[in-house]
Amino acid sequence: MYIARIAQNIVDPAQAILGYQELITEEVREAGPSDALPDLEKILSAARELNALIKRLLDVETPDSRNAPSLDRLLRHDLRTPMNAILGYSEMLIEDFADTLPARLLEDIAKVIHEGRNLLAQIDETLDRSVETEEESQPKFDGTIAADLARTMAVRPSPVTEYAGRILIVDDTAANRELLSRRLHRDGHAVVAASSGEEALRILDRQEFDLVLVDVLMPGMNGIELLGRLKSDRRFREIPVVMVSGLTDDDAVARCIKAGAEDYLRKPINPVLLRARIAACLERRRWRARENQYLAQIEFEKERANALLHAVLPKQVIKRLAEGEEVIADRIDMVTIIFADIVNFTEFAARTPAAALVRRLGDLFTRFDALADQYGIEKIKTIGDAYMAAAGLPDPRADHALAAVAFAKALLAEPSGTLGCGPPFLLRVGIHSGPVIAGLIGRKRFAYDVWGHTVNVASRMESCGIPGRIQISQTTFDALGEGRVNARREIMDIRGIGKYTTYLLE
Repeated sequence: MYIARIAQNIVDPAQAILGYQELITEEVREAGPSDALPDLEKILSAARELNALIKRLLDVETPDSRNAPSLDRLLRHDLRTPMNAILGYSEMLIEDFADTLPARLLEDIAKVIHEGRNLLAQIDETLDRSVETEEESQPKFDGTIAADLARTMAVRPSPVTEYAGRILIVDDTAANRELLSRRLHRDGHAVVAASSGEEALRILDRQEFDLVLVDVLMPGMNGIELLGRLKSDRRFREIPVVMVSGLTDDDAVARCIKAGAEDYLRKPINPVLLRARIAACLERRRWRARENQYLAQIEFEKERANALLHAVLPKQVIKRLAEGEEVIADRIDMVTIIFADIVNFTEFAARTPAAALVRRLGDLFTRFDALADQYGIEKIKTIGDAYMAAAGLPDPRADHALAAVAFAKALLAEPSGTLGCGPPFLLRVGIHSGPVIAGLIGRKRFAYDVWGHTVNVASRMESCGIPGRIQISQTTFDALGEGRVNARREIMDIRGIGKYTTYLLE
């Protein structure tokens, strides 16, 4: 009864399609236009294949649980392949030869299209009724296929503006590939076709595409397996994939979408729906590409901002700001402050062009910055032609005085006269150790700075020093440890401080 009911519903439309097509083809062979014959021959061949498949269905007398899935495959998938060719080529004939074919032939072609759609409706209606009347254990082809393909699945989860794209078609049926290619070429797309999933992967290795159309049921690598391969490969995962199949149940659609498909089209493909879905997918891809560009630009700007921030502030301070600390202020018990000043810079600046002056001073301080990194010294700021740095902050260190003196000696040894014209710069360096307060001040052009008596004394050590030498305080000398340096002890009368013991390093 199951087969008889199916046969009764689909035999007559199939025979009508073949009959009309034989008449149309015969008349065009006799009267032309000859350009229409290649497509008419393809339709005729598909109509004969359709009737042969239905005859094969009628030859099956008693389906049981073993051959019911194969019958469902015949109905839900195999019959749709010739139907796809019949409807697709017929619709293109009307579009291409509307002005050259006689009106009666155009009417006959329209009847072929009508009977084709009627046959598909009969198949779906018959199968839907069979599902309702058969026991729940009745095998279903769609469910069988979905279960068979589940092992290959990779779980993932406005107005349309059309624009041309590069599209890859993957289908094992030549007629389906040709129909889709011709349709898409007409819409201005560049199209490449593959007959299998394996071939599609080879093509994707060599070429870039904006969209892939994939048939679900293919021998070898099936459509969902190919979809999983694409979505698991970082090179291809952003390419939208539209699945194409004769499977009609919602579960098949849901499984394809869950596996990563952008959309799903049922065979035979409606050309209007095809055009709309492809335009929507390409538009979404274009927006994604634009979004990725914006995100890349944001990331670039973020990296630039971070680099600028690291050039201005110590990394420890940046970390504290990132963690939400609003007021950065610390009292550090023992730090060594270094001041280095260029001797007679005012006179040099007066006789030097501005660009040359800035370039030479920039070169010098850039090399000082590199030395600060090398010796673990924190640059605080430049004040005109003076360079201020500290050892032992933001993180305290026991050897702050030793590090400061080693850094100061490196500053004096820096061959500052090798760049640019003119005589080499001569430095005067002063160092003092003691407690300071360090913190971040300001909201506009903010700065990490240090304050306290220790800073003032270090500045006096520099201003009262001798060109080309390093002068340190008693506190710094004591912090260095006995016998660490050779120095000449002096008692100086320092403005704002009074009598003060200092050491001029040898």
